[in-house]
Amino acid sequence: MKKSLVAIALAASFLTACGTSDVNNSSNAAVTAPAGKAELGSFGVDLSARNESIKPGDDFFMYASGTWYDNYVMPADKTRFGAFTGLAERSEKQVKEIIDDIASRQDLNEEEQLIADFYHAYMDTETINKQGITPIKPTLEQIDAIKSTADLTKVFGQAWLTGASSPIAGGMWFNRLDPNQYEMSIGASGLGLPDRSYYLEESERFAKIRTAYVDHIAQMLAFAGIKDGKSRAEAILALETKMAEGQWPREKRRNRDLTLNQIKRADLAKTYPGFDWDLYFKQTGYQVPQLNIAQPEPVNNMITLINEQSLNVWQDYLTFHTLSNNADLLAEDIYNTNFAFYGKILSGQEEPRPRWKRAVSEMSGTQSLGFAIGKVYVARYFPESSKKQMAELVENLRTAMGQRIDNLDWMSDETKVNAHAKLAAFNPKIGYPDVWQEFDGLTLTSDNLVSNVKNLRQFFREDSVAKELKKTDRNRWGMTPQRVNAYYNSSFNEIVFPAAILQPPFFDPNADPAVNYGGIGAVIGHEMGHGFDDQGSKSDANGIQRNWWTDADRAAFEAKADKLAAQYSQYEPIPDNFVNGRNSLGENIGDVGGLAMAYHAYKLSLNGKEAPVIDGVTGDQRFFLAWAQVWKEKRTEQSMLNQLRAGTHAPGRYRALAPRNHDAWYKAFDVQPGDKLYLPEDERVRIW
Repeated sequence: MKKSLVAIALAASFLTACGTSDVNNSSNAAVTAPAGKAELGSFGVDLSARNESIKPGDDFFMYASGTWYDNYVMPADKTRFGAFTGLAERSEKQVKEIIDDIASRQDLNEEEQLIADFYHAYMDTETINKQGITPIKPTLEQIDAIKSTADLTKVFGQAWLTGASSPIAGGMWFNRLDPNQYEMSIGASGLGLPDRSYYLEESERFAKIRTAYVDHIAQMLAFAGIKDGKSRAEAILALETKMAEGQWPREKRRNRDLTLNQIKRADLAKTYPGFDWDLYFKQTGYQVPQLNIAQPEPVNNMITLINEQSLNVWQDYLTFHTLSNNADLLAEDIYNTNFAFYGKILSGQEEPRPRWKRAVSEMSGTQSLGFAIGKVYVARYFPESSKKQMAELVENLRTAMGQRIDNLDWMSDETKVNAHAKLAAFNPKIGYPDVWQEFDGLTLTSDNLVSNVKNLRQFFREDSVAKELKKTDRNRWGMTPQRVNAYYNSSFNEIVFPAAILQPPFFDPNADPAVNYGGIGAVIGHEMGHGFDDQGSKSDANGIQRNWWTDADRAAFEAKADKLAAQYSQYEPIPDNFVNGRNSLGENIGDVGGLAMAYHAYKLSLNGKEAPVIDGVTGDQRFFLAWAQVWKEKRTEQSMLNQLRAGTHAPGRYRALAPRNHDAWYKAFDVQPGDKLYLPEDERVRIW
């Protein structure tokens, strides 16, 4: 469902922004392989998923996973399913077991009581349905009482607490010129559709979505007692269209040169006049002595709209978004109405997810009880042996990357010194935090869900405000251990791998080494690659954004990156809707470079020996099959469109094609000129 998002460019790059996609194509149940036996097949790859009637060189995705793809039936509560979803569902079920165990006991410690109370409140649909919109009435009344731009600004400033939306929004991040300092980053936000293109493109597809959006807004406004909803909904769409016109395209928001615009608080009103910044920040609690304006022109455009548009339209806008953004927490008729648009129409999801799964999702975030749950998750489900093996793999990948830097023919020795320094400084975090989040002072109840969510928001905001002027906390994690994902944080130059991703098909201690290198090895390489992608490469070994390249080396790098962007921009998942190779460039560099690093490390691990053939599959074939099956997925068309327009990653079926840039893949599968994926050697993009 729709969440209130801040449309600013942050400096963390994730393996998959969607984080939801199957391990087994017939069951989502947790599977534990007998000791010494790989969980998937005889060596770690599901060979039954292949469609061997398809040539690898024509469609490597369908060759590796085509039988699974053709036979898999999408569950009604899903919009996509693949390798990530299976692990995510496994993690969900494990977390539910933890919560059920806690909720059934009486002898609870303070953190366990918080978990039990929140879960009881979320699952108490009888109380929630009786309350209707009552839990958010104070916010709706505040919106209804707006009489001036000052009143409006206060509501915008409180959106972090109330769940309302705001055209100007931000959050605390790190000072990109001094990662030891926190810094508020501000940008343009507040759209109800996934991307500005949903408002601005004139095709029939998007026109139908906008018509459905107006109908949906009117239905949601009716819950607040607004009768003439249709005309007011049209005015909200018109407002959001102006907001979309004033915002940057996503590929521009990625550019860290454009999004680094530091300014002293004292100078803010002069450069961005017409907005009461002091009143706005007063609602947040932050002192904000210095901040970064991530999108200068869009912020000024939003200020113009705040002053020019009717207060009545802004009130309706806020009423709608407060209802919509809180729908998951409100009565089922409100939730179902919101789902009918955001779930069915925008995403192609036929049925809502079971309530317990929504509860687990709500509780598992970093700004919720995720780390309290994660502490138990790690104790139950994450063996320390996996952490040790993962640490060894990271070092193997670091060695491989170092050798690859030495062998680059397009980079000078001067730049290589800086590249090696950055590589040596990579800080891997594996499994779980060394220091756990504490929840002292947090109060939750078992009978007021909205109040619980507000208390959590307030708790984490107060924690952030208390740290604002202190040295940054390098022990912090941006994901909980039970999250199936990974990320790179350029400010700390760290690569982070939560416990939940360290399972098949990514990592299996009983799998053949080629499989682990093609799976988790390439994931490690992907995250390392973010430190050297088109944007991550703008920060140095200490996480400081600066140019550590010679001009000639940077130009050579950009030429290769442009070539990769053009390659991915040719993929057309939906007629007339292509992958945005420029917006997904960082992820694609991570994939192509990560594969190269992982393959190099795999070859080093063989110590010059030839890998055995297993079940008729060579070592190199196992390596590339493992990669392709990590990205097997099936999507609804609506979900695919959303990914193309609003996501920073190429869809999985195209990430599976990254090997077409690697010579070893051509040899492994006898890919020849005339095959659809064949690239002449001079067109294969080799960056790292």
